[in-house]
Amino acid sequence: MNLDPLWSDLTTELSGVLAAYRSRLAELDVREKVDHTLLTEADLAVEDMVISNIRAVDPDARVLAEESGSGSWRPGHDEEPERIWVIDPIDGTAEFVNPRSTEFCSVVCLLERREPVAALIVAPELGDGGSPVVVVASRADRTITVNGRPATYHRAPVRVASLTRSARSEAPPHETGMAEAGYALKTRTTSQTLDMLRTALDITAFATDAPRFDLFYRPRQKVWDGLAGLCLGEIVGLILQPGIVITAR
Repeated sequence: MNLDPLWSDLTTELSGVLAAYRSRLAELDVREKVDHTLLTEADLAVEDMVISNIRAVDPDARVLAEESGSGSWRPGHDEEPERIWVIDPIDGTAEFVNPRSTEFCSVVCLLERREPVAALIVAPELGDGGSPVVVVASRADRTITVNGRPATYHRAPVRVASLTRSARSEAPPHETGMAEAGYALKTRTTSQTLDMLRTALDITAFATDAPRFDLFYRPRQKVWDGLAGLCLGEIVGLILQPGIVITAR
């Protein structure tokens, strides 16, 4: 399946829809979910739009979407299909509703036989001057592009790790171990996808002050905001373990 037209259409539509909702943040219906993360009307609208675009090119698409659940496929009830589309309409909703933050993105990842094989990440304001950063990954082609250009991989360690966790949680023992090993730590949860992206890629050509990480660790990572990062990590040659993404350097 040639995903280029789908990725192009989704990038254009996501940029417009996200910008429209960001222009009226004060009016958004925002609620807290059971897991204490936020849900807005923007999440639901983006999710519906992405699913419609996917089904326009893949009418029998099996979809696993964060907010509406499983779409036409129910894990644990229906036979598992070979191809599954996983959607996080807005990863970093708490950042999305903060007008001073740009740490949010929309994520689509395609799984085939449980392996992440392609991904689209659209961070509409992450770049310099509030410009978009759009990442497209193809595991089959072993390619990643950022804003249409071949991605740049990290060449030297920076001794910084992303160990995101809930602000309500206590610091786990591994944080002490990482700090003692000489790592600077980022523990505040924003967008896990973007932290995994910046573990795999150097995007400072597009976002000058973008943080860089040598390691991403998060126990019990959700599939919505983890699979695209795993797809990037596989392509660039990171060491991947359950709950862990760490570079081979």
